[in-house]
Amino acid sequence: MILIDSHCHLDKINYKKIKKNIYQILKEAKKKNIKYILNVSTSINNFDKMKILLKNKKNIFYACGIHPFYYKKNIIIEEIKKRLKEKKVIAVGEIGLDYSKQNKINKERQKKMFLDQIKISKEFKKPIIVHTRNSIKDTIKILEISEISNYGGIIHSFNQTNLKNLKKIIDLNFYISISGIITFKNASELRNIIKYIPLNKLLIETDSPYLSPEPYRGKENRPSNLYYIAKCVAKLKKIKLDEISEIMKENFKKLFNLKKKSIT
Repeated sequence: MILIDSHCHLDKINYKKIKKNIYQILKEAKKKNIKYILNVSTSINNFDKMKILLKNKKNIFYACGIHPFYYKKNIIIEEIKKRLKEKKVIAVGEIGLDYSKQNKINKERQKKMFLDQIKISKEFKKPIIVHTRNSIKDTIKILEISEISNYGGIIHSFNQTNLKNLKKIIDLNFYISISGIITFKNASELRNIIKYIPLNKLLIETDSPYLSPEPYRGKENRPSNLYYIAKCVAKLKKIKLDEISEIMKENFKKLFNLKKKSIT
C-alpha cells in the first residue's frame, strides 16, 4: 500500500518542539506507508528555505507559489517562473483567496495575484494548488473565467458543505483534497458530503504542521498522520484502505502528469 501526502509544509514543522529532525519525520511517515510527499510553498523565500532543508530528498515533490497572506506589491513573477523550471516542481501553489480577518491583503489585490499566478500555471502547463477561506464564490468565479480546466488542480483542505459548489469545482476538472478536518467531531456535515466526491477526483493531505487529525488534534501535525485521514476516508467511502490508496495514487499521477517511474 502506498499513501501520498498531497499537501504539507515540512519546513514549517517545529522540530525543536517535537524533539525530532526531518530524517526521523520522514522515517515515521515511511513506516505508515506514506511514500510520497508534495511539499507546498507559501512564498519565494519559503520555497528556497524548504529546498535547503530537504536537499532534494527522494520521493518529495514541490509546488512553488505565493499564499494569499503574502500577496505584497514587491512580488516578482519571474522569480516564480524560474523555480517552476526545476525538475521536481510539479505545481503552482499555494495560491488562492483568503478573506479571513487574519489576512490584511485587500480582496482586489488577492484576486489580481491569484489570476497572475494562474496565468503562470497555464504557461508552464502545471496544475494549481488552491487555498480558499471564506471566499469560495470568488474562487470558483476566478477559476471559471481563467479557463484553467485543461490543467486543473486541487482545492486543498476541502471543507465545503455546499453540494452546488462541490459540483462546480469538479466540473472545472479539479480534485478535492481531504485533510484532518474530516476526523474532527464537529465535522459531521463535511463527512456527509464525502459520499458525493467521485473516487477519481479524491486526494488526501495532512497540511502539516497544521490540522492534525484525531487522535492527535491540537498537536503538531506530520505526514505520518496521513494514515488516520486515509482510514477515515476509506470508511466513509465504504472501500478497503488498500483499494482507496491505489485509486488516489493513480489520481495523483494523472493530475501531475507523472511518468510511471516517478511513482511506483
